[in-house]
Amino acid sequence: MSARIFIDGEAGTTGLGIRDRLSARKDVTLVSIAAEDRKNPQAKKALMAGVDLVILCLPDEASKETAALVAEMGDKGPRLLDASTAHRVDPNWAFGFPEMAREQAAAIRTAPRVSNPGCYSTGAIAILRPLVEAGLIPADHPLTINAVSGYSGGGKQMIEAYDTGKAPNFEIYALGLEHKHVPEIVKYSGLTARPIFAPSVGNFRQGMLVSVPLHLDALASKAKAADIEAAWAAHYAGATYVKAVAAEAAGRIEPEALNDTNNLELRVFANETRRQAILMARLDNLGKGASGAAVQNLELMLGL
Repeated sequence: MSARIFIDGEAGTTGLGIRDRLSARKDVTLVSIAAEDRKNPQAKKALMAGVDLVILCLPDEASKETAALVAEMGDKGPRLLDASTAHRVDPNWAFGFPEMAREQAAAIRTAPRVSNPGCYSTGAIAILRPLVEAGLIPADHPLTINAVSGYSGGGKQMIEAYDTGKAPNFEIYALGLEHKHVPEIVKYSGLTARPIFAPSVGNFRQGMLVSVPLHLDALASKAKAADIEAAWAAHYAGATYVKAVAAEAAGRIEPEALNDTNNLELRVFANETRRQAILMARLDNLGKGASGAAVQNLELMLGL
């Protein structure tokens, strides 16, 4: 018998991506709500009473409203997977990054409520958490995280601006230094010092690079590139989607190579003579950064 799934907000970029990934599967049945009932709480509760899992692809406040409806249903309510920012640092929600820690996949498998990570957060946490745990980067070390994403991560207005040629070819944003992904980066990387985060968007539809520059001699560990690679290799041993790979000798990298996959690659671009390094994560902002990660979590939650 297939699992019944309702994507609340299926018309958005992440919702469409999840639907596309699930549409050909025989082990799930997608359930939709009539357009006129999308904001009708009673109609939504009636629909959710007949499904196994609800995926929230909504703005934060709307996600909280649907989660509250499910809470009212008690034991008759479905499990929840939230793709918004609303519950990512809520201790009552499991954080949906299965490779983040040894026990994380098991926690996701049994949790009634799971919060899908942000795209930037996924890259930053993948880079940093193993190194903080290994003692190579102190939790209070002052860090800068730079990132560039394809414009599909910015929602309908940004997509339209780029598709119609109205947007700039490149733009750094969130220069008020209050980006919504920072709290989850701090919490799940194990940091105690808030990093500077500088995201940007380029004139390409999807793909992402997240980078962390380091002065290696400023670290108490005096780490070398090989130490960082070894910590990643140990942390992600056996992982299907997250891997440490060798940095390109040419010293350059583009963001789109992993598009339409759920993969994430980690690299160290280092100059040991100068004792400097740039730690790099590459992923698809719509894959491991959004819809792909949601499907991975869904499979864990439903045992598929």
